[in-house]
Amino acid sequence: GETGSGKSTLLKMIAGLIQPDGGSIYFDGIKVLGPLEQLLPGHAQIAYLSQHFELRNNYRIEELLEMSNMVSNDLAETIFSICRISQLLKRKNDELSGGEKQRIALAKCLITAPRLLLLDEPFSNLDRVHKNIIQSVIEDIGTRLGITCMLVSHDATDALSWADRVIIMKEGSIIQEGTPKQLYYHPLTEYTAALMGEYNLIDTNLHPGFIALLGESVKGKRAMLRPEQFLIVDNNERSLSGIVEQVLFYGSHYMIHVKADGLSIKIRTNTYLYNPGDSVNIGLSYIG
Repeated sequence: GETGSGKSTLLKMIAGLIQPDGGSIYFDGIKVLGPLEQLLPGHAQIAYLSQHFELRNNYRIEELLEMSNMVSNDLAETIFSICRISQLLKRKNDELSGGEKQRIALAKCLITAPRLLLLDEPFSNLDRVHKNIIQSVIEDIGTRLGITCMLVSHDATDALSWADRVIIMKEGSIIQEGTPKQLYYHPLTEYTAALMGEYNLIDTNLHPGFIALLGESVKGKRAMLRPEQFLIVDNNERSLSGIVEQVLFYGSHYMIHVKADGLSIKIRTNTYLYNPGDSVNIGLSYIG
């Protein structure tokens, strides 16, 4: 969800750190108590890592981790390996980068032996290299340690490759949930479509030429399709003619903007075969 949609608040309520205004939260059939219901906020089997985590200064990393460790030495070493911090244990906090500190804070959570790990914006303020490392770490936490992980992000594409389910939030409410593929290809709102990535919005009342391309079932309706759901094809009865407006290079692919029936459509392709001003025909791919 977007900033301010209630993602972090929901995560903190699940962790037992914020008292819900109403209703109850249950973990494994047992109610999660809020800070107004117990002396020390939190849940023994739920670990929460804030995006504003802090590590104590003037300690070696191995000393910091030893203070929190509740697992065997063998499991702790496995966790350090998964978090890619084994080579950092002799260093002090002020000798680490932001990405390294985050992985140590994550390991610190894991050695408390949680059954549920909650991560609040784990990819924020990370460069691409450290972001890719954290993504690999989170995937390994599930596959190698068997720990359920929930994370919140304003960018749903962060979770597409590994999440079993994605929940979309807006203004404190859940507006859609499902598998990553369901939400990516079948968003119920423009809000969800935009969060999941680039999309084309086609109003067939304003652009009836697309009915021949998309089918009679969309007549009088609006359709949302991803750039990769369109193709540039040879002229046929199910294609729609257009003019190339712009070609953008993104490294792994090109994004071609084609004006068809008065509407600019984004088409993703892996090859550079067209230039602005070229006449083309667009067709529909059946992925999704």
